[in-house]
Amino acid sequence: MNSHTPQTITIDLADRSYPIVIGSGLLGQPQTYADLPNASRALIVTNNTVALLYLQRLRGALLSKYPQVLEVVLPDGEQHKTWQTLNLIFDALLGQGCDRKTVLFALGGGVVGDMTGFAAASFMRGVPFVQVPTTLLAQVDSSVGGKTGINHPLGKNMIGAFYQPQLVVCDLDTLRTLPPRELSAGLAEVIKYGPIADLAFLDWIEANLDAMLARDPAALAHAVKRSCEIKAWVVGQDEREAGLRAILNFGHTFGHAIEAGLGYGEWLHGEAVGCGMVLAAELSCRLGLVDRAFVKRLTALIARAGLPVRGPQLSAEDNAGRYLALMRLDKKAEAGEIRFVLIDGPGRAVVRAAPDSMVREIT
Repeated sequence: MNSHTPQTITIDLADRSYPIVIGSGLLGQPQTYADLPNASRALIVTNNTVALLYLQRLRGALLSKYPQVLEVVLPDGEQHKTWQTLNLIFDALLGQGCDRKTVLFALGGGVVGDMTGFAAASFMRGVPFVQVPTTLLAQVDSSVGGKTGINHPLGKNMIGAFYQPQLVVCDLDTLRTLPPRELSAGLAEVIKYGPIADLAFLDWIEANLDAMLARDPAALAHAVKRSCEIKAWVVGQDEREAGLRAILNFGHTFGHAIEAGLGYGEWLHGEAVGCGMVLAAELSCRLGLVDRAFVKRLTALIARAGLPVRGPQLSAEDNAGRYLALMRLDKKAEAGEIRFVLIDGPGRAVVRAAPDSMVREIT
C-alpha cells in the first residue's frame, strides 16, 4: 500500500456501516469530514499529550463544516479511564448546551477513543461520533468495531456499550510522533491478527518488523490496512461478540488480568497483550493444539517487537491464584469458567476452557 494514497475499508453493518480511511495528511483536511452529518456544534475529546500536537489541526479542519467547535482535554493514561474522567466529557456537553446532533471527535489513543465512544453512546441516548486514532494500537484495533467503555478497579472495560462510529480516520503521519514504547505496544495488536486469522500476514510481520520499528511509512501503511481488513471481516460477521469476534481477544484474557493486577497504566495495554499472547500460546501447546516450534516462533517475534514475554508477579503468596481470580472476571467467562482464546493450529483460533492446574503451571 502507498501511504500517500488514501485507502478506504468498509465495516459492513447494514445501515450502520462506515468507512475506515487510511493515509497520510488526512487529519487536517476538511474534505476528510465532508460526508459527516451536519450539526451546529462539534466536540473534540483529546488528552493533554495529543492536544499539543494535533488539536488545532483538527479544529481548523472542522471549522469549515461546524459553526462551533468545542474541546475537552482529558488527563493522559489508562489510569484515567474512569467514571470521573468520563464525566468531564458530559460536563462539557451539558455545560455548553449541546444537542443530540452534536458530533463528538475522539482524537487520541485507545483510552480517548473508548471513553468518547461511551460518552457518545450515553449522551441523550446516542449522538454521532468519529474516531481519529493517533496511536498504532488505536488505528489497528480499538478505534474499529464499536467497543466503548471504561475500566473498573476489579476489571478492564467492564462498563461500556457497543456503539459504532460514523467514520474512522487513520492518519499515518501521527505515528511519527509516537513514543517508541507506544509503537511497540501497537505492534502487539498487529501481531495478534496473524496467529488468529492470517498466517501469510504473520510471515509478512516477521519480515517487516524492523521496518515498522523504524517507522517505514509503507510498512506501517500495510500493517494498518491489513489489520483493519481482518477486523472489519470479523466485526461484520459478529458485531456483538456472540461467537467469532471473541478471537480478536487473543492474549487479552491474560493481558487484562495483568493490567488490573499491576494497576492500570503500569504496563501499557499492548505490553500486557503481547505477554498474554505468549501465555495463551503456551497454554495452546500444553493442550495439544499447536506445536512447541510455533510457541517459540511467536515468542521470538513478540520479544523482537520490544514487548515483555514473561508474566509479572501479581501476588507474593499465590501468584497463579491471583491470575485465575482476575481472569474469572473476564467478560468471556461463563458460570465462573474462564474462556481462553487459543491457537488451534497456526492461523486459526478457538475459544475454550482449560484446567486451572494447567494455567497455574504457566503463570
